[in-house]
Amino acid sequence: MDLREGGAESLDFTNNSFDTVISSLSTCSFFNPITALQEIRRVYKVDGTILLIEHGRSSWNWLGKYQDRHVHEQIEQGGCRWNQELQNLTREAGINILHADRALFGIFHSIMASPAKA
Repeated sequence: MDLREGGAESLDFTNNSFDTVISSLSTCSFFNPITALQEIRRVYKVDGTILLIEHGRSSWNWLGKYQDRHVHEQIEQGGCRWNQELQNLTREAGINILHADRALFGIFHSIMASPAKA
Protein backbone atom coordinates (compact mmCIF):
# COMPACT_ATOMS: atom_id res chain seq x y z
CA MET A 1 0.00 0.00 0.00
CA ASP A 2 1.18 3.51 -0.83
CA LEU A 3 -0.43 6.06 1.49
CA ARG A 4 0.08 9.76 0.76
CA GLU A 5 -1.25 12.92 2.31
CA GLY A 6 -2.20 15.80 0.06
CA GLY A 7 -4.92 17.95 -1.38
CA ALA A 8 -7.52 16.53 -3.75
CA GLU A 9 -7.17 19.55 -6.03
CA SER A 10 -3.53 18.75 -6.79
CA LEU A 11 -2.80 15.03 -6.82
CA ASP A 12 0.85 13.99 -6.75
CA PHE A 13 0.57 11.40 -9.52
CA THR A 14 1.40 11.38 -13.21
CA ASN A 15 -1.28 11.43 -15.89
CA ASN A 16 -3.01 8.11 -16.65
CA SER A 17 -1.64 6.37 -13.55
CA PHE A 18 -4.65 4.40 -12.30
CA ASP A 19 -7.22 1.93 -13.58
CA THR A 20 -9.87 2.63 -10.93
CA VAL A 21 -10.73 5.34 -8.41
CA ILE A 22 -13.23 5.04 -5.60
CA SER A 23 -14.33 8.19 -3.82
CA SER A 24 -16.70 7.90 -0.91
CA LEU A 25 -18.42 10.78 0.89
CA SER A 26 -15.65 13.26 0.17
CA THR A 27 -16.75 15.53 -2.69
CA CYS A 28 -18.81 17.66 -0.31
CA SER A 29 -15.68 18.69 1.57
CA PHE A 30 -13.35 19.45 -1.36
CA PHE A 31 -12.49 23.16 -1.46
CA ASN A 32 -13.04 23.13 -5.22
CA PRO A 33 -14.90 19.95 -6.18
CA ILE A 34 -14.67 20.52 -9.94
CA THR A 35 -10.88 20.92 -9.76
CA ALA A 36 -10.63 17.80 -7.58
CA LEU A 37 -12.77 15.79 -10.02
CA GLN A 38 -10.65 17.07 -12.91
CA GLU A 39 -7.58 15.78 -11.05
CA ILE A 40 -9.26 12.41 -10.69
CA ARG A 41 -9.95 12.46 -14.42
CA ARG A 42 -6.31 13.40 -15.13
CA VAL A 43 -4.71 10.57 -13.15
CA TYR A 44 -7.01 7.79 -14.33
CA LYS A 45 -6.55 5.94 -17.56
CA VAL A 46 -8.90 6.70 -20.45
CA ASP A 47 -10.33 3.18 -20.19
CA GLY A 48 -10.44 3.36 -16.38
CA THR A 49 -13.42 3.39 -14.08
CA ILE A 50 -14.41 6.02 -11.55
CA LEU A 51 -16.79 5.00 -8.75
CA LEU A 52 -18.34 7.79 -6.70
CA ILE A 53 -20.50 7.11 -3.66
CA GLU A 54 -21.42 10.54 -2.42
CA HIS A 55 -24.23 12.56 -0.96
CA GLY A 56 -25.67 15.72 -2.42
CA ARG A 57 -28.83 17.73 -2.91
CA SER A 58 -31.95 15.59 -2.60
CA SER A 59 -34.04 14.96 -5.68
CA TRP A 60 -37.05 15.37 -3.38
CA ASN A 61 -37.91 19.05 -3.81
CA TRP A 62 -38.93 19.81 -0.21
CA LEU A 63 -35.82 18.14 1.19
CA GLY A 64 -33.53 19.80 -1.37
CA LYS A 65 -34.94 23.19 -0.36
CA TYR A 66 -34.28 22.35 3.30
CA GLN A 67 -30.67 21.47 2.43
CA ASP A 68 -30.33 24.76 0.54
CA ARG A 69 -31.62 26.77 3.51
CA HIS A 70 -29.29 25.04 6.00
CA VAL A 71 -26.13 24.52 3.93
CA HIS A 72 -24.20 27.27 5.77
CA GLU A 73 -24.82 25.52 9.11
CA GLN A 74 -23.46 22.27 7.66
CA ILE A 75 -20.36 24.01 6.33
CA GLU A 76 -19.69 25.65 9.70
CA GLN A 77 -20.26 22.41 11.66
CA GLY A 78 -18.27 20.03 9.50
CA GLY A 79 -17.15 21.57 6.24
CA CYS A 80 -19.87 19.76 4.30
CA ARG A 81 -21.70 21.28 1.33
CA TRP A 82 -24.58 18.85 1.41
CA ASN A 83 -26.59 20.46 -1.38
CA GLN A 84 -24.21 19.99 -4.30
CA GLU A 85 -25.56 18.52 -7.53
CA LEU A 86 -23.02 15.72 -7.89
CA GLN A 87 -23.97 14.63 -11.40
CA ASN A 88 -23.65 18.21 -12.67
CA LEU A 89 -20.23 18.62 -11.00
CA THR A 90 -19.06 15.32 -12.45
CA ARG A 91 -20.07 16.28 -15.99
CA GLU A 92 -18.61 19.78 -15.62
CA ALA A 93 -15.29 18.19 -14.65
CA GLY A 94 -15.26 16.34 -17.98
CA ILE A 95 -16.17 12.95 -16.58
CA ASN A 96 -18.53 10.72 -18.53
CA ILE A 97 -21.29 9.22 -16.36
CA LEU A 98 -21.97 5.63 -17.41
CA HIS A 99 -24.58 4.85 -14.75
CA ALA A 100 -26.07 6.81 -11.84
CA ASP A 101 -28.51 5.93 -9.07
CA ARG A 102 -29.90 7.81 -6.09
CA ALA A 103 -31.06 6.37 -2.78
CA LEU A 104 -32.24 7.43 0.67
CA PHE A 105 -34.57 10.32 -0.19
CA GLY A 106 -32.56 11.03 -3.33
CA ILE A 107 -29.56 12.22 -1.29
CA PHE A 108 -27.03 9.42 -1.81
CA HIS A 109 -25.54 9.11 -5.28
CA SER A 110 -23.75 6.13 -6.71
CA ILE A 111 -22.05 6.95 -9.98
CA MET A 112 -20.03 4.74 -12.28
CA ALA A 113 -18.07 6.90 -14.70
CA SER A 114 -15.06 7.08 -16.93
CA PRO A 115 -12.84 9.95 -17.98
CA ALA A 116 -14.40 11.66 -20.97
CA LYS A 117 -12.54 10.90 -24.15
CA ALA A 118 -10.54 13.88 -25.39
